[in-house]
Amino acid sequence: MNFTKKDKIEIIENAISWIVVLAMFIYGGAKLIQFDGASEIDKTVSEMTGMELMWAFYGYSKSFTITLGVFEIIGGLLILIKRTRIIGCLFTTTILVNVIFQDIYFGVHLGALKAAIIYQLLILIILWLNKEKLINSIKTLLTSNKTEQTKNKFFVKLLIAFGIFVGLRVLEFLITIK
Repeated sequence: MNFTKKDKIEIIENAISWIVVLAMFIYGGAKLIQFDGASEIDKTVSEMTGMELMWAFYGYSKSFTITLGVFEIIGGLLILIKRTRIIGCLFTTTILVNVIFQDIYFGVHLGALKAAIIYQLLILIILWLNKEKLINSIKTLLTSNKTEQTKNKFFVKLLIAFGIFVGLRVLEFLITIK
């Protein structure tokens, strides 16, 4: 069987997508039980570690935690479907960036942080493999009528600035890891 370059890229993209999709399904589904009892801590806030504080926060509201899990599953579903994959990658990026920041700032186990960074890097690879579609989508946004074009340019600039900010913060953290 002879595979073209396009076939090989599609196989790689699908394999990477499945890894991220399965992770989002697992993390989203785990939210149903992950933080049960986490808010029942016999310590004052000043005695808690950052991770204990964060877990108590998530354990306090079951509906909030379930909402996050549903968003993770939605992100996975969007990535699973080829037609919505780019939107799914962007949607899931917002979730993973939040997880990465929380893992950094609250001192969550390094393994959890590394996993979130790996999944985010896989999403960036998917976006890179679809860069022409992504660029065309951005161009379409930017070439709409004048009123919309001004709003869209602002949105794209804001998105780029946010991406640079996130990248610098993650880079800063990676440099400080011992």
